[in-house]
Amino acid sequence: MKILEDIDRFQSRINKHRPFQENFLRQLRDYFKIGLTYSSNALEGNSLTETETKVILEDGLTVSGKPLRDHYEAAGHGEAYERMIEFTGASDFSEEQIKELHRLFYQKIDPDQAGMYRTGKVIITGSRYTPPVPEEVPGFMTGLIMKLPKLKAAHHPVIYAARVHKELAFIHPFVDGNGRVSRLLMNLVLLQEGYTIALIPPVRRVDYLQALEKAHTSDSDFLLLIAEAVKETQKDYLRLLGETFPSGSSGE
Repeated sequence: MKILEDIDRFQSRINKHRPFQENFLRQLRDYFKIGLTYSSNALEGNSLTETETKVILEDGLTVSGKPLRDHYEAAGHGEAYERMIEFTGASDFSEEQIKELHRLFYQKIDPDQAGMYRTGKVIITGSRYTPPVPEEVPGFMTGLIMKLPKLKAAHHPVIYAARVHKELAFIHPFVDGNGRVSRLLMNLVLLQEGYTIALIPPVRRVDYLQALEKAHTSDSDFLLLIAEAVKETQKDYLRLLGETFPSGSSGE
């Protein structure tokens, strides 16, 4: 996949700027915290704009006329993002850490279900596929963790991260918030592997959902979409680092 070569070139350019000053690193993390929280929530129908998300996360204010749940999703995702950053110090992740990401995201919405595997069947609207029955979820999650080393060894880090996302989304272990946690986990893998995070813009929501649905039989479109998201975020990263791209240039 040629785009992976582009991604590795961009990552080399980013790495030339390392190590970052602590203050600049904190600013980068806050910038992408807002971007990822906004985009990931928007993919699931959250009505908050990026500016409104920033106000909630940075100022702790509410936005008039917006649903309370949308506020909870923004605040919860922001907390889960911070924990994800803490997890990047390791080279892998555990089942308990996946539950922790969900707990932080979902605790303001339904504390009884936060961080807990679902106990009932779920139907994914718009999909022809049914997730495992609740009794099978723990086994599928254990299986996911067990096959990570083989999956990691066999693929480019971006492909590995995308397939981790896909695997968790297909298991659908929680009553809600599976997409958000899958994207957080994907970004955890990317950061652990030394890459930038992937922001999937809300304008690509239909492409993303269609590619994820198709991934039940062929994941090539989904892998490409995630790779494109990584590349676009890298370009944004480089702009923040002061690099410029000629007008009309893709940055290569």
